[in-house]
Amino acid sequence: MPALRGFLWLIGFLLLGKVLITLTGLPVSAGVAGMLLLTAWLVLHGGGFDAIAAAARPLIAALALLIMPGVVGIFFMLDELAGQLVAILAALLLGTLLSVFTTLWLLRRLVGDGDAGTREAINE
Repeated sequence: MPALRGFLWLIGFLLLGKVLITLTGLPVSAGVAGMLLLTAWLVLHGGGFDAIAAAARPLIAALALLIMPGVVGIFFMLDELAGQLVAILAALLLGTLLSVFTTLWLLRRLVGDGDAGTREAINE
């Protein structure tokens, strides 16, 4: 039952994002706006919604399947994108590097220096 409650939370914030985008005309998808609203909500209320985590686990496991239609769609547009190959490759490379380094920075900031315990165990 927690997963169903979590899905209701996710759908609710998706709808709030849709309302926000419709009213303001922002050039952002409703899903992105909804997830930003959900993030703000969790930050303001201290997080800890186990129901949302229970609903998100199966979605994360199927993430590759959710992305696949967009990838297949790009395959049929290759002729239109042929002149922009360098820009696409640069964006992919820069985006990947930025994502990896941001994740590393956040991991170090949130978890801290995990090597301190390892160094103490080696020195003993």
